[in-house]
Amino acid sequence: MDRRGFLRGVGGLTLGAAVAGCGTAQSAGGPVTVEVWHGQTDTGKKVLDELVAGFHRTHPGIRIDLGGGVLADAMLQKVTAALASGSYPDIAYVFGSDLANVARSPQVVDVTDLVDAGPGFWGPAREAVTVNGRVRAVPALLDSLAVVCNKALFEKAGLPLPEAGWRWSDFVATAGKLTDPGGGVFGTAWPATGDEDTVWRIWPMIWDLGGDVVAGRGIGFADQGVRALEVVRDLAAAKSVYLDPKTGSEQMYQAFESGNIGMVVTGPWQLPDITDAGIDYAVVPLPSFSGRPVTISGPDTWTLFDNGEERVRAARTFLSWLAAPAQDVRWDIGAGSLPLSPQTKNLPAWQEKTAETPGLPAFVDALEHARVRPMHPAYPQVSAAIGTAIVAVLLGRATPADALRDCAAAANAALIIPR
Repeated sequence: MDRRGFLRGVGGLTLGAAVAGCGTAQSAGGPVTVEVWHGQTDTGKKVLDELVAGFHRTHPGIRIDLGGGVLADAMLQKVTAALASGSYPDIAYVFGSDLANVARSPQVVDVTDLVDAGPGFWGPAREAVTVNGRVRAVPALLDSLAVVCNKALFEKAGLPLPEAGWRWSDFVATAGKLTDPGGGVFGTAWPATGDEDTVWRIWPMIWDLGGDVVAGRGIGFADQGVRALEVVRDLAAAKSVYLDPKTGSEQMYQAFESGNIGMVVTGPWQLPDITDAGIDYAVVPLPSFSGRPVTISGPDTWTLFDNGEERVRAARTFLSWLAAPAQDVRWDIGAGSLPLSPQTKNLPAWQEKTAETPGLPAFVDALEHARVRPMHPAYPQVSAAIGTAIVAVLLGRATPADALRDCAAAANAALIIPR
């Protein structure tokens, strides 16, 4: 299950007095049905099913229909078509990077008060559901990026494990020393599909250099992007980076879990598989140019749609229940995600989980320094442009300067179009 397989459970604390209490959403004709398009499979669906069963036991006036029949990766297209036809769910699991486009629909419910009354979400989670100053969804997932290191390969290469404050130049040098062509070992890896999995690893570099994704009606990384792409170029030139050509990065992670990659930039979702593979690993913060801590979080959302007052009230009740720490910690432990709030982090059950999972606290600590991608409707076009640039540099088809020039032309053209 990749990072897109996560959503968030919860219960115990309510999300605010404005939300209807147990059973109050029941209509005169029986329980109110809330249709949820969740997009989850395997472990994610199993945990969600269990949580919904618990919700039904305490909320007899509401029935949650976990339908939709579409994976989370296809949710934007499914929801867009549903809104156009006028037949849409009450709640959908929408990626954070897609929310700005979905939120343009007048059918998306403003949930500012609901989130304000919540458990005190981490900053990145709150930022990821805010579009033009209004909260347009409830946080559903929270993660962060760090570097997972294969301790055996570091020991074999005679290298100490990296420490907080290391630089990208250290990362490049370390990757080169870990690489062993004869043994089939690469120092690191990078997705090479040009999609969002390729892209979101570059933004912490750009933010650290003082750039931004969008600045006004153009990109905010014309200079910083070149510097970031130079790191990509150096890794490729040294032949120390494994390039995964398939969507989902499965080959990259399989290679790491087979002991053929020394370092991988990833999130907490990968730790269960790495543990199951028997890899002795350590987690260290992302390197930076400045020495200051910086990372990215890619939160996803529960977006609520207006199907009438009764169903909106029932959907709000369910979402408030989903965002409370007691169920949140059940989801985190069951599916390997991060707590939505410091309240969940401080629960004994989560503390026990971190004690038995090496490296997990590093991802939670990183949330203090995490940023999120902008809630801009043209972000998908900007992402596609920088994704193309990254792949061109990884494959040696363009210099960083040339690749960034082409990226800027495409991205700026998308940003000047009124949306």
